[in-house]
Amino acid sequence: MNRRMFLQSALTGAVVAVSYRTAAAISYFPTKVDQALFQNINRVKDPAAKTPLEKGHAPVIIAPASVKAGDLFTVEVSVGETLHPMGPAHWIQYIELSIGNEPAGRIDLQPKGYMKPKAAFTLAIPKESATEGKITLVARQHCNLHGLWEGNFDITVT
Repeated sequence: MNRRMFLQSALTGAVVAVSYRTAAAISYFPTKVDQALFQNINRVKDPAAKTPLEKGHAPVIIAPASVKAGDLFTVEVSVGETLHPMGPAHWIQYIELSIGNEPAGRIDLQPKGYMKPKAAFTLAIPKESATEGKITLVARQHCNLHGLWEGNFDITVT
């Protein structure tokens, strides 16, 4: 085989492989993706009038309004007011919780229908971490089709 035939064969094979891969991706991920959702961190714009996308993707934090410094308490984070569906084409990749800018925990989820995008974290806030008498919990989750979403919750520390 001469060089010209080799290059033609290689180029033809590459074109066929890319075409097949694109067709397979379109059939596996049939939902159109809004690329603007991947440019920033998404947050609820108006809590009084949430869009369906916000209702299904914004993290919901359930925690006590006030805690005593050093005592254990539980924080639940769920994805959406109604739990986000989990399937092979649309799923939540992870849920993470931070205390302000400090990481507190993270769970990674699989794209199967068995898991629900909900997590529970057990925390204890030291008094020196809440110098102003309050802390802000920040929950983030990443949806494979709708990007990174964030929600927060303020807790008074006594």
